[in-house]
Amino acid sequence: MRRTIVGIAAMAAISFSTLAQSAMDAYTLTPTELRGTARFVSMGGAFTSLGGDLSTLTQNPAGIGIYRHSDIGLGFDISIRSNETTTESDKISVNNTKAFFDNFGYVGVAKLSGTLRNFNWGVGYSRINSFDRRFKGYNASTGTSLSNYVASFTQGIDSKNLLFGEDYNPYIDSSEDWLSVLAYNSLMINNDGSNDSYAGLFQNGTMGDALYEVHEWGYTDEYNIDFGGNVSDLVYWGLGVGIVDMNYQREINYSESMENALVYDKATDGLTSGNAGFNLYNYKSMSGTGANLKFGVIVRPLDFLRIGVAVHTPTWMHLNNVGYGEVTQYNYTPYTSRNTNSGREYTDDYDYNWRLNTPWRFMVGASAVIGSSAIISADYERVAYNDMSMKYEDYSNWGSSYVKDDAMNACIKDYFKAANIFRVGLEYRITPSFSARLGYNYQSETTREAALDGRMAISTAGTDPSYSFNKSVNNICVGIGYRYQAWYIDLAYQHTTRNSKFSAYTSNFAGYEGPTPTAEISTKHNNIVLSTGFRF
Repeated sequence: MRRTIVGIAAMAAISFSTLAQSAMDAYTLTPTELRGTARFVSMGGAFTSLGGDLSTLTQNPAGIGIYRHSDIGLGFDISIRSNETTTESDKISVNNTKAFFDNFGYVGVAKLSGTLRNFNWGVGYSRINSFDRRFKGYNASTGTSLSNYVASFTQGIDSKNLLFGEDYNPYIDSSEDWLSVLAYNSLMINNDGSNDSYAGLFQNGTMGDALYEVHEWGYTDEYNIDFGGNVSDLVYWGLGVGIVDMNYQREINYSESMENALVYDKATDGLTSGNAGFNLYNYKSMSGTGANLKFGVIVRPLDFLRIGVAVHTPTWMHLNNVGYGEVTQYNYTPYTSRNTNSGREYTDDYDYNWRLNTPWRFMVGASAVIGSSAIISADYERVAYNDMSMKYEDYSNWGSSYVKDDAMNACIKDYFKAANIFRVGLEYRITPSFSARLGYNYQSETTREAALDGRMAISTAGTDPSYSFNKSVNNICVGIGYRYQAWYIDLAYQHTTRNSKFSAYTSNFAGYEGPTPTAEISTKHNNIVLSTGFRF
């Protein structure tokens, strides 16, 4: 039965890098998607200077200052998702469909006299990210093994520290890496001539393949309270507070099968050639809450022109990680009578807290109202992913405090860079009641080339060494809207393409600089968004 390790107090002897959050964890939780009302989505989210839509509660709070009447509405989303994994040997597609209740909002208007024409307030809920993704891949020739990677960073550790003993649990009572402990106890790695020297399963002449399947799910929801106003129909201001609720879960099965591997022989208590295979399963859950502040202003220097600026502080997140790892393995030595080793090994459960500051977000936009029939809008946003920062919970001084994670903060700056987001939108009023819309949204790569191309070692946490980096994201959107007196209904179609690179483990480790199992992932989302509401 697995024991649960709760907090760092129970892990006083454990090196924090053994279990701690990684820069990849911060990166996984931080990005947001193009989501919101159907009108907002159909125009590519280019509303920094437009306002007058419930989605501005999450984007530019000055947008509620545009309102002259109160508004209440909600939205739904049907998402058809496809993930295609391409390797040098195979191409595999996985599809799934999800339906969401995506957003709800209310804006109230208090009309005033004087310079301040009205004072507005708003509350809203919006799902700003969905983590749902499934993919699987197959690499017919690995060139090396995960076991060799683990052996490389286990060198120099006395194997007695990795084995269970009477009143001794290496997960709790040592400072060794959990993946080293798991691999040694499951015969993924073995002693090679001495108690502190290790060999993986892959040797000269080994032929091996790899199979993996990843399932991610969860959400990031934001609840907003905004205040704004209208100054002389020239300046619209706003400020807001965002409360974020996040839950991310991930499970991965990673398997290798090898012929002519370097395996443990029970009969001789040494290493020999044989066949081997293992499956490494990992489950991780990250959940937490946080808060941020938003500030914005929209200026109307000319009747047809609006210019908007908004700033989002980091979301200050308090997070909890739980999970475990497990190995099912076998090795076969054909020339001995006691020729098969097989079994199942697993880690203790872990449970610890940490903190994350997400990036600052800066956005600017301009829009033009052309007569009474058309609106065109354009935005630029910069998100400084390389400025994320992390802290871990420290109990070393007879109490709990949070300490900067300097090692992982350095990794963040090494792996990531700022993203540039461009948004354009067009709305054309066909009749007083019907409108047609078109939008485009583009986000640049967030990963530095050396990390994306495998030219630097990538650090991960726990017993899951796999990771993926996102590349650029494109959104093409169209929509229609209908107005009848105070009631409105909008429909949008959104096609999103995102490319990612998956790596089973880092390709740079001691004694090896060749390829590791990787795959290119092409993700396509086809979203149908429906919104409706009343203005009164």
